[in-house]
Amino acid sequence: MGFFNKLVSGLTKTRDNLVNQIKSVLSGKKISEELFEELEEILIVADVGVASTMEIMDNVRERCKTEKAKDGEDVEKILKEEIRDLLGDKEELVPPNTKPWVIMVVGVNGVGKTTTIGKLAAKFSNEGKKVVLAAGDTFRAAAAEQLEIWAKRADAQLISQKEGSDPAAVAYDAIQAAKSRKADVLIIDTAGRLHTKSNLMDELKKMYRVVNREMPDAPHDVLLVIDATTGQNGLSQAKVFKEATEVNGIALTKLDGTAKGGIVVAIKSELGIPVKLIGVGEGIDDLQTFDPDQFIDALFGE
Repeated sequence: MGFFNKLVSGLTKTRDNLVNQIKSVLSGKKISEELFEELEEILIVADVGVASTMEIMDNVRERCKTEKAKDGEDVEKILKEEIRDLLGDKEELVPPNTKPWVIMVVGVNGVGKTTTIGKLAAKFSNEGKKVVLAAGDTFRAAAAEQLEIWAKRADAQLISQKEGSDPAAVAYDAIQAAKSRKADVLIIDTAGRLHTKSNLMDELKKMYRVVNREMPDAPHDVLLVIDATTGQNGLSQAKVFKEATEVNGIALTKLDGTAKGGIVVAIKSELGIPVKLIGVGEGIDDLQTFDPDQFIDALFGE
């Protein structure tokens, strides 16, 4: 099955929760303020976010007037275009001019951080890149072992220390190793910290500083992994991580298991952080670059 078909299949719950309800509400009804309010409620329930929903619906109301929308089909077309516009341009992970390309991966426990790192490593290895992984999650039992399994599977090298070590020391070692081994990519795992624990966030800031000290333009990417099933909670996580580490991209996992796929819109619109990767399954190829056009087509059906 191609990725687009997996995406169509993976978005089934979101489609039921969002698009099918929109279509149902618009079917055979006259355009009215009551109709717009019903659409607002559907968007908010699907985790598009209150601020994003208000912005979308203000534009929809205005365009329905100026474009003289006649029926539900016209409204749906305008609504679809407004949601697409909020998602912005497709933004990929792009390697810098210097090597190694340092990617720091952050997020709370259980979001699929290690799996995301493993899949990224496999992707880069398949492209012929030399990959080093850093086991910076030294707090969680078996985190390094889990990463080691992925390193073997992805034909990547692993830098780790014993459990309980200073994560910043692991980051330091990894930068030195990646430089000396002339690696193309270094991916640094970090402890799956609760975004509400300030001491753990301080540890993350320290790792970030060490990486930046040893390689002044690094990390080139700070990728925040969010579990799509958490909906609006993912938004509050992103706000805190953005303050600590200058997050510049989101990897949104488990889109296939949620009715809250609208969170994609809220993240981009309310935080200004692009979703760069999405996951719609357990397979090694199920993590792909997020393409807004493809997402909207899979969601609304073409």
